[in-house]
Amino acid sequence: MAEIANLVEELSKLTVIEAADLVKKLEERWGVTAAAPVAVGVAAAGAPAGAEAAPAAAVKDTFDVILASLPADKKIPVIKAVREVKAGLGLAEAKALVEGAPKPVLEGANKADADNAKKKLEEAGAKVEVK
Repeated sequence: MAEIANLVEELSKLTVIEAADLVKKLEERWGVTAAAPVAVGVAAAGAPAGAEAAPAAAVKDTFDVILASLPADKKIPVIKAVREVKAGLGLAEAKALVEGAPKPVLEGANKADADNAKKKLEEAGAKVEVK
């Protein structure tokens, strides 16, 4: 049991690149792969016989929050919301972004940040798309 604890401690000291290299070497040594197994799906209904199933959709982990449109009477609240969502954005830049809609407010955001931004912008009166 102490050996396992020591091994865990040593592995915790590895950098990401070293850990990736370790995974490759273990895969080669043991003849296995660390990739998650992919289930083979049943062909879609109505597909021609012998047609292959579409590949599984990749899990998306980054999102773009796009300010699609806003009513003219909601311009000031939306500018304030844009400044809350996009840190470091000045008043002039936020105003230009809002007036240039449709424009991306956040790009490459994680799911939580994208949902939070969408919520704030919609509460201010904007129409928002997350892609």
